[in-house]
Amino acid sequence: MDQVDEPLKRTFKISPHGVTTRDEKVFKFACGWKRWLHEIKCQKPSSLWTCLLKGVHLGQRNLVTIQDVLIKKDYSLILYKYNVHQGYVVETLERFLKAREGNVTKAHKMLVDSLQWRLQNGIDDILAKPIIPANFYRGIRDSQLIGLSGYTREGLPVFAIGAGLSTFDKASIHYYVQSHIQINEYRDRVILPAATKRNGKYIGKCVKVLDMSGLKLSALNQIKLLTTISTVDDLNYPEKTITYYIVNVPYIFSACWKVVKPLLQERTKLKIRVLQGGGRDELLKIMDYPSLPHFCRRDGSGSGSGSGSGAGNSNDNCYSLDHPFHQELYNYMKELSGIDEPKEPTKQGSIHVEVPMGDHEGVELHRTLESELMKLRTRKSLSGSLEKVKISD
Repeated sequence: MDQVDEPLKRTFKISPHGVTTRDEKVFKFACGWKRWLHEIKCQKPSSLWTCLLKGVHLGQRNLVTIQDVLIKKDYSLILYKYNVHQGYVVETLERFLKAREGNVTKAHKMLVDSLQWRLQNGIDDILAKPIIPANFYRGIRDSQLIGLSGYTREGLPVFAIGAGLSTFDKASIHYYVQSHIQINEYRDRVILPAATKRNGKYIGKCVKVLDMSGLKLSALNQIKLLTTISTVDDLNYPEKTITYYIVNVPYIFSACWKVVKPLLQERTKLKIRVLQGGGRDELLKIMDYPSLPHFCRRDGSGSGSGSGSGAGNSNDNCYSLDHPFHQELYNYMKELSGIDEPKEPTKQGSIHVEVPMGDHEGVELHRTLESELMKLRTRKSLSGSLEKVKISD
């Protein structure tokens, strides 16, 4: 305590005659954070996060004052860490704790693994690496359907996802993983901080509306990519979605949902709501009409009612590269990269992000889903074969 630097002492107003219990806790927390930053730079993560996680687990929310220290001190890894917590350290620790059911040891491992994943794969620089040229990126946007349709009345971003009509057939898996991570990072670094500022309160999560229109058995061919994307989210962006609303549900989803639901943790089940039809009436309880995804805006919305990537004009269809959300995202990435659109139709290589193995629950879920889809495909194939059989007299 006596050998810490003067700026930290001034930050916490520590007198030569001692400190109060609360000041001492926060002061020690700040000193520990400084040591941890030095160690992570040397790729030797310490056990300090365990202490911090325990503090959060015990409800010591006064530790959030550490953000003041982070802003005042010039540490070399502040930018690296800031991309993860955006100044809300305690809230970030709570997310990892919740993702591991309050188990401090598991949450500590998950967090350190995630930080190392970011470091090893250059995630903090990924927004400075736009996928070019624009016409190639447009193909990705047209086949990986996701966009920001608006905000709930509580200020949470609403992301629309065309789960049934996404084909993922315009580029290699690496481009789709890169694009997914870029949207995650833009959400966490730009969308959520802006929502926090606009609403005068912390906004750290979003709502997702998944449109199952057009879901077919061919989805089995996309299991590897979907598993990869799901694993990236589960291990590195935990607890970022408060509710998943699933709409326009076909039979194939209902059949898979019956076998998958029992395998989910209760915490996960509570986040998922399967709505009737396009879900318009239910969604209007939490958001205004302009924020509704385009595929929810009228009764009977579905594959035949303009839910695809080309539905409506660009301002209504949040999947489109011409939608304001994607235009702002793409321009943001190009500005960070410092490059202009190439005149020649050259294409840069995708970023290859290493994706670690998911936890046991996630692996089991994906195996079960793949097995059920195989059963449905076999059943359909047999049914088709029997229809062709002619019974002779």
